[in-house]
Amino acid sequence: MRSVTLLGATGSIGTSTLDILKRHPDEFKLHGAAAFTSVDKMVKIVEEFHPQRVAMFDTSSALKLKEALAAKSLCCEVLDGPLGVEEVAGDGASDIVVDAIVGAAGLKPVMAAVKTGCIIALANKEALVMSGKIFFEQVKKYEAKVLPVDSEHSAIFQCLPYEVQENLGYCDLKAANVNKILLTGSGGPFRNTPVEDLSFVNAKLAIAHPVWSMGPKISVDSATMMNKGLEFIEARYLFNATDEDIQVVIHPQSVIHSMVSYTDGAVLAQLGQPDMRIPIAVALGFPSRIHSGVSPLDFTKVSSLTFMQPDYTRYPCLKLAMQSSKSGQCATTSLNAANEVAVDAFLNDRIGYLDIAKVVDKVLQTIEEKTLSDIDEVLEVDSRARQIAKQSIGAL
Repeated sequence: MRSVTLLGATGSIGTSTLDILKRHPDEFKLHGAAAFTSVDKMVKIVEEFHPQRVAMFDTSSALKLKEALAAKSLCCEVLDGPLGVEEVAGDGASDIVVDAIVGAAGLKPVMAAVKTGCIIALANKEALVMSGKIFFEQVKKYEAKVLPVDSEHSAIFQCLPYEVQENLGYCDLKAANVNKILLTGSGGPFRNTPVEDLSFVNAKLAIAHPVWSMGPKISVDSATMMNKGLEFIEARYLFNATDEDIQVVIHPQSVIHSMVSYTDGAVLAQLGQPDMRIPIAVALGFPSRIHSGVSPLDFTKVSSLTFMQPDYTRYPCLKLAMQSSKSGQCATTSLNAANEVAVDAFLNDRIGYLDIAKVVDKVLQTIEEKTLSDIDEVLEVDSRARQIAKQSIGAL
């Protein structure tokens, strides 16, 4: 029986993780959970899984949760605010901490978890985009272990040899005879939309992903392909790769979740239904495979598999992300912060779809690149980038 703490418990990744836990009641128990404001969903989690402690980022939501649990005579410790989430993440009582918090908010909680030396099932790509080398230095120091949950990075992970899987962050791709990592993406809902029509895209259209079911922020990132840019940066740190080791390929059907090309000419691909329970089950069960509840592909029903190069005029955010990856940690931290602010403004109808890239570009041009040595410095850059992004939005 392994103990699990689930950060971002009420989101799409959190819901899929709970489904896996429910399928394996003799193998996993939920020790802790954290969410932002979804009180009703958290009540249901406490009712079904009986965690010992939970936390809500939003203090008023934590108070409502306490009242709701008391009304149902449910016993569970409730913590509040960012510090409460960090406490639940880093209390050391779990074998596995699943970080499914979206955005920069997931960084400090996952760093708290790393210090306990547990297994980190990482679905929060922003943590690596922001902290990269610093993150893995802490992983090594505290003898923690990182397993990817993003579908693409899980696919790459599954196509790599065991000695690489066991040493993420410090692995040697060349020694493993890896030629290139092929990072696939669907291209989002506007893959075939004329570029001149993208100025008319609104939030409702942008969050309607053609394949995956995701939250609004990630859906917008998928439409702009910023999500793939962030994954490009994440892959660099996870697999200790160079920018030249990774190639982004658009694959509209989302059947192949990513591939690894080897020096002998072989290419290994991981295929499956577009269901996040697969990569979650891989991370929770590793090195064994456990039932995810997802049916295998029926290849007689797969009509075609197509691939194309990304068009950077259609996806300027992807190009900005790849450029920031070459620039360094300060740039990638700034990129993520600017994108979070810009996407929030877009979702609230304060800027247009094409303005997202403009805001990110403005921030990257303004921030001076410098070496970051600890999380406090990362957070300082993050804060400065957000200020510049807000100023840029105001100017627009």
